[in-house]
Amino acid sequence: MENKFLTIANSCSHEIDIKKSKFIASISRVNSEKEAKEFIQNISLANKKANHNCFAYLSGKHDEIQRESDNGEPSGTAGVPILEVLKKNNLHDTAIVVTRYFGGIKLGAGGLIRAYSNSASQVIEQTGIVEKILQTRIKLTVSYKLNDKLQYFLQKNNFIIYDTQYGKEIEITTAVAANQIESFQTKITNLLAGDVKIKKEHDEYFEIPYRSK
Repeated sequence: MENKFLTIANSCSHEIDIKKSKFIASISRVNSEKEAKEFIQNISLANKKANHNCFAYLSGKHDEIQRESDNGEPSGTAGVPILEVLKKNNLHDTAIVVTRYFGGIKLGAGGLIRAYSNSASQVIEQTGIVEKILQTRIKLTVSYKLNDKLQYFLQKNNFIIYDTQYGKEIEITTAVAANQIESFQTKITNLLAGDVKIKKEHDEYFEIPYRSK
């Protein structure tokens, strides 16, 4: 996890019923182990009457923090399956808690593994995945007469416009990968015959919707 990585789009929850047991999966981004623990505690407090609040999370620049818990379910039937779903989806900085309200019918080890895996997979599908890419923020300043031409170029070449400010001139904020900045500047300068101000700002992670190839 360096220049780009995957994480979830938003926090959300998703419920499924299996043989009268209710499984509620809650998912959230976490930027540290402390945040992960707070999220798990909040879900557990909100579901005090639940039989189990099983969880897994990944955190750290290189996923060096990986934790899981069966929270009373048979060993290896809940926390590990949830963690494996996170890994299978290549998600980072993400925590999932699956809350179970027991319905009276035992599922067996295999049934529990499937239930917790499916619950985790479905909540990920529900929220969606984004790709966070480390890019350099670029501010482009142009006259009104060149605005349409510039915006058309950016959209055609899949550069996301993050902000547009209208004043005496127009300031457009986009983002470019470090190894593309020189080429980007040359193309913009040539496109607008030099009638543009290009200002490189700070590096930050920008989010785009992710679609698996």
